[in-house]
Parts: sequence; structure tokens; C-alpha cells
Amino acid sequence: MKAIIETNFHFAKQMAKYIGKVRDVYTIDDKYMVMVVSDRISAFDVVLPKGIPYKGQVLNQIAAKFLDATADIVPNWRIASPDPMVTVGYRCEPFPIEMIVRGYLTGSAWRTYKSGAREICGVKIPEGMCEHQAFEKPIITPTTKAEQGLHDEDISKEEILEQGLVSADDYALLEKYTMDLFLCGTQMAKERGLILVDTKYEFGKKDGKIYLIDEIHTPDSSRYFYADGYAERIAKGEQQRQLSKEFVREWLMANGFSGQQGQQVPLMTDEVVNGITDRYIELYENILGEPFIRAPYTENIYERIETNVQNMLARLP
Repeated sequence: MKAIIETNFHFAKQMAKYIGKVRDVYTIDDKYMVMVVSDRISAFDVVLPKGIPYKGQVLNQIAAKFLDATADIVPNWRIASPDPMVTVGYRCEPFPIEMIVRGYLTGSAWRTYKSGAREICGVKIPEGMCEHQAFEKPIITPTTKAEQGLHDEDISKEEILEQGLVSADDYALLEKYTMDLFLCGTQMAKERGLILVDTKYEFGKKDGKIYLIDEIHTPDSSRYFYADGYAERIAKGEQQRQLSKEFVREWLMANGFSGQQGQQVPLMTDEVVNGITDRYIELYENILGEPFIRAPYTENIYERIETNVQNMLARLP
């Protein structure tokens, strides 16, 4: 199977193209965005050398489901998904921060805590916590939204306001939307026997109004634990069964790569690549509770995407 790792479309009224770590975003007539979710995969802010077949479809379709499910909480950018790997929506001016919300002490937050820190992004963390333990209530730990090739950096609410990155009124609304979205995602995960551990949200503005943009509750932006056995594993000090991209980071670290200068990405064999595909599909089927239908990978996949997008753009005002 051939992964889709790059695109080079020329849509009607196209004004610009932005290549992100995973997504290729085309600006249309300064009003719309065409987001093509590729099969590229990144970890430690590095795009890995091989793509993961069906990863783009998994991410795009999960995000579409959750954007629709949360549209009553906050308006979002999505108009429609004319192709399994594409979402078309409104162009918004993004805020220069990402809102990270954490319900549990795990991942990078645990690594920071284990190093001795007791404060993350200005939020105090109690003594005596263990890995994967739930916080008394979810915490928000924002990051800057770095330019391509640079690392996102932790930042506190106070620093965001002092630097004028977001106004006080807008930030208060971002906090509210973030918590409301996380609580909704938590409940939806619970219904599927999962725990939404942490996630990130990105927001932008259009016509003076805040919109939720980009992806939501996907394995690239979120971490899930299986609820079954969670308490027993905590009691025994065992690792949790999880559905997230963390397994990719763990595989890289086990093979001597953590994104540091001079390190080489380990060889990605077909077995490794296919295993990652299987994990992404596993998350899709568990979090959405429906079978994943693989879109056909054919020589004409680029033609399919372009035709589907052009047909939709022709219907937009």
C-alpha cells in the first residue's frame, strides 16, 4: 500500500498552500480552507520518513465526527468532508497558542513532574502523585504554536496575557470552550469504555467570532486509556492500556530517538508501518464504535481527491 505523503493540487481560486507536519492546507478565495490530511506521521516535532497508510483517513473522519458532535458547544470551521482524507471549511485567523487540557498526569507532564518540577505552565501540581493518576480536576497547560520546524513551548496564562498573544476576554472564552469540549469528549469516551486522558484544541477568529479549528479528539491530538483495568494498573504501578500516538514515541525512544540533534530515526520496516496503521484503525473503531471502511488505495487517488474537492468548491458561494 502506498501512503499519501505529499500533495500538489491546484484548486479553483486557490491563493496559498501551507504544508504542516501532517496536513496540507489550501486557501481558497481567502474565504475557505481545504485541509488534506496526509498519511505523514510526526513525533517529537519531526516528520518521520515513512507514511502510514490510512492514517489520514482515520484522522480526518474522527475529527469530522467530533466537530459535528460538539458544534452546539462552540462553532467550528468545518463545512463538509467531500473526500475521506479532506475537510473543507471556513478560513479563520488562528490564535498563536494551543490549548492543552489534561485530566491525568501522564506523557510529557509526567516526565516533567518526574524530573522534579511541581508546576506546569503556571499550574501547581501536588506532591506525591504517581504516573497516570487523575488530577482533582482537569488542568489547562497551553503551548505556543510554533512556526514550522520549531518546537511548541509551554506558556502560562499570565505570560499569554502579558505578551498580548490573546486578549483577556478571548482567553476567558477559550478556557471555557476548552473545558466544555473536554467534558463532552470525556463523556463520549466513557460511553465507549475509554478514558480521554488529555488533548489539545486550536481556535481561530472569523468575523470577530471564535471558532474551533483543525482536528479534535484524534489519536494525534489526544490520548485515551481503556477504562477497564485502569484502577488495578494504577494500584500495581503498571502501565495503562492506551490508544494514542504515545506508542510511536515510546518505540522511537526505545530505539534511541527522541528528537535530539544528531539522532537518527530508526528503520521503519513494513512490519512497524503496518503495526502503526493497525493501531490507528483500532482507535477509530473503539472511540467511534463503528467499523473502519478503508477507502481504496488506487493509482487515481489524487484524481479522486481533486475531483471531489473541485465539485464541492463549485457549490460554495
